[in-house]
Amino acid sequence: MNPIEADATSAVVESHDISKIEPLNWWVGFKNQTLQLLVHHQNISAFTPEISYQGISIEKVHKADSSNYLFIDLNISEVTKAGKFNIVFKQDGKNDLIQTYELKSRLKDSKDYIGFDSSDAVYLITPDRFANGNPENDIAKTLNETTIDRSDNYARHGGDIQGITNHLDYIEDLGFTAIWPCPLLTNDMQQSSYHGYAMTDFYEIDPRFGTLEEYKTLSSKMSEKGMKLIMDQVANHCGLEHWWMKDLPFKNWINHQENYESNSENWDNSKSITTNHRRTTNQDIYASKIDKENMSEGWFVSSMPDLNQRNPFMATYTIQNSIWWIETANLGGIRQDTYPYPDKNFMSHWAGAIMAEYPNFSIVGEEWTTNPLLIAYWQQGNPNKDGYNSNLKSPMDFAMQEKIASGLNRDEAWDSGLIEIYQALANDFIYVKPKDIMVFPDNHDMSRIFTQLKGDIPNTKMALSYLLMLPRIPQIYYGTEILMNDFDKPGDHGLVRSDFPGGWRGDKVNAFTGIGLSDKEKDMQTFLKTVLNYRKNSKAIHDGKTIHFAPDNNIYVLFRSLGDETVAHIMNKNDTTVELDLSKFKELGLEGKTVKNLISGEQFLWHNGMLTLKDRGSVILTTKL
Repeated sequence: MNPIEADATSAVVESHDISKIEPLNWWVGFKNQTLQLLVHHQNISAFTPEISYQGISIEKVHKADSSNYLFIDLNISEVTKAGKFNIVFKQDGKNDLIQTYELKSRLKDSKDYIGFDSSDAVYLITPDRFANGNPENDIAKTLNETTIDRSDNYARHGGDIQGITNHLDYIEDLGFTAIWPCPLLTNDMQQSSYHGYAMTDFYEIDPRFGTLEEYKTLSSKMSEKGMKLIMDQVANHCGLEHWWMKDLPFKNWINHQENYESNSENWDNSKSITTNHRRTTNQDIYASKIDKENMSEGWFVSSMPDLNQRNPFMATYTIQNSIWWIETANLGGIRQDTYPYPDKNFMSHWAGAIMAEYPNFSIVGEEWTTNPLLIAYWQQGNPNKDGYNSNLKSPMDFAMQEKIASGLNRDEAWDSGLIEIYQALANDFIYVKPKDIMVFPDNHDMSRIFTQLKGDIPNTKMALSYLLMLPRIPQIYYGTEILMNDFDKPGDHGLVRSDFPGGWRGDKVNAFTGIGLSDKEKDMQTFLKTVLNYRKNSKAIHDGKTIHFAPDNNIYVLFRSLGDETVAHIMNKNDTTVELDLSKFKELGLEGKTVKNLISGEQFLWHNGMLTLKDRGSVILTTKL
């Protein structure tokens, strides 16, 4: 259909007759000039849409299997101006339905959306458990779960977006440059809606977390501080209570849809066809067809319908949703959940479409594997034998995480202890770009690092300082800085995601101010703050050359060097005083240079003699005084 040419700046009489149209708005000035609108309204397929707005043409209208949907393909030409216009839906003998739609001006060019990289340190937050900035939004009576109970680790506790915004100074002061909150979109589930991973509306902030404006305010205040907001997104699944589950547009909108529709009246775990979780089928040259299908098409859990990205309308919907949030919230990155579970060709298309529009953006994908070969497979540019290119800048380094914990927990031997960590880093030869991989001591889905390391503070400090020295993008989970733990029930998700002390009115302990913290907790907070703030301005750590020396005498030493800055990281597992022979490291050219102990502030002249190590733990030395 050719548009009826009209003045783009002429006034529009606004009308909103349509139940739902997504994306909620769009922008002019994208490289990709196409837009597909999802329209949901009673019997809308009987209507014909028309648009009269200069620069916009309706290319095609698609009817779905449900008569309550239309998918409208628009072309937005280069001359199109920002503004509002009406989409008129016509049917003989019926009144017109009119929906006002808006094309906005973009706030900045695509190239100016700068993602996270190895110069950043990411603070991961479970929003419901961090800080309750606005108790007025704790309960939304229109939603299914309408209780707050801080004594129940699987109930909602009331943390919200305002709570994060209120404490940006604390996070910045610690030395973090980016924040990754777990999902903040509406999860209108019956229970355990607090974690955010069962979305029931991909375009709505959960009212118990706040409003879209509060989310945008968080982003803008972070931008003022030079910080980046990373959005946690889920392409693989939605929540069972998602609005479209009552009226699915196509017969193949979700995987195993026929099974669900046949059993929806008495749905439970026994009816669900769940994934086999055999993620290696994505790479396995011997994998059977049934194993591959079970992996990518099975539901993650029975309460999370598996989205079918092989449906081209679902694919477009998902890509547009990600772009909508990048533009709306001025994002500094996306973290994509359960990365290997959706159709892998779609995930390449999804990431590629985003990176084509935003060439300096960043996406990190969750692939929970301790096999470096699989991590490497998912990184953009890896020479995969099957020709697959993920377009994904940053996979996650679960392999390194496991070896750091294991190497510190196990006794020193030929094949255990620090050698495990050394060999884990030696695996970097397999990666296209190691410094774009995200490393972490723990996260919201695993036991906290202090628990993993059996409450051993020197080992915890070694784990944290080591990973902060690596050619990687580091992510730290909230509360790690004050030794939060899950000793009472190791690995229990509700306990791992405990409330941050001081985030609620009346908390007797306040980690934001230090009130009520033990000396050990304050010491860890200071330690991490010192290392992070040094790292923030260290070009050697961000981009420098890495040299490490095989562990010897229970000591492992790693160097990062760039220009006149060299950082030495020493991991010492000896319980008694030992001497470290510095002549072993003469290839670094440090002889006669002054170095500073990052933690103690002590300075000394490096000479190729002995360095006394009195205490078990980490020592960080730098030539940057």
